[in-house]
Amino acid sequence: METIIFIVIAYLLGSIPSGLWIGKIFYHKNIRDYGSGNTGTTNTFRVLGKTAGTITFLMDMLKGTLAVLLPVWFGATAISPLVIGFFAVLGHTLPIFAGFKGGKAVATSAGVLLGFTPLYCLFLLAVFFTILFLTSMISFSSIAVSVIGLITLFTFPAFHFILPSYDWLFTLIVSCLALIIIIRHKDNMVRIKNKEENLVPFGLDLTHQHPKK
Repeated sequence: METIIFIVIAYLLGSIPSGLWIGKIFYHKNIRDYGSGNTGTTNTFRVLGKTAGTITFLMDMLKGTLAVLLPVWFGATAISPLVIGFFAVLGHTLPIFAGFKGGKAVATSAGVLLGFTPLYCLFLLAVFFTILFLTSMISFSSIAVSVIGLITLFTFPAFHFILPSYDWLFTLIVSCLALIIIIRHKDNMVRIKNKEENLVPFGLDLTHQHPKK
C-alpha cells in the first residue's frame, strides 16, 4: 500500500502542467494555442519568454526530483525510488490535469536523475547545454543527450567513471526515459532534417535552421 501511495503521488506531481498553468495565471495565454501547442519547457520558452520558460523547466525538473526523494525521506524501501520517479515522468507526458496531453519528458527525467544520481545528471546537463549553445535547438539537444545517455549507460560502468557499476534496473529505467524523449521528439526530427526547427535566441546555430514564422 505504501508503494502504491508514492506511485500515485509521483504521477500526480508529474501531472502538474507547469507551463500551461503559468501561461493561464500570469500571462492569460493558453500555450496550447501557440507554437507547437506543447505544454513543456520549449514551447513555454518560445511563447511566454525566458522567465516563464526557465521557471517551467525548474518546476518540471523538481517534479521528478521530489518523486524520487519523497520515498527516501519517508524510509520506503519496498521498491526503488527510481521506479517511483518513472511515474512522475509518465504523469508529465500523460497528465491527468491537462487532458493527458503533456510535455516531452526532458526536464522531469532530468529531475529523476538529479534525485537518484546527481553526478550523472550534472554530466548530462553539461552535455545538454553545450549542444544547446552549439545548435540553438532545445529539441536537438534533448535528442542528442538521450542518445549519449544510452551510450554512457553501457560504457561508463566499464571504466568505473561516474557510474561505478552496472545496475540492471537503473539501466532499464534510464533507457526507457531516453527512448521516450527520443520518440516524443519525432516531429522535431522532421523539422530539423528540413532545416525548419525552432531556435532559442542565443547560440551558434551550427546547423543553419530557418524556422517558419
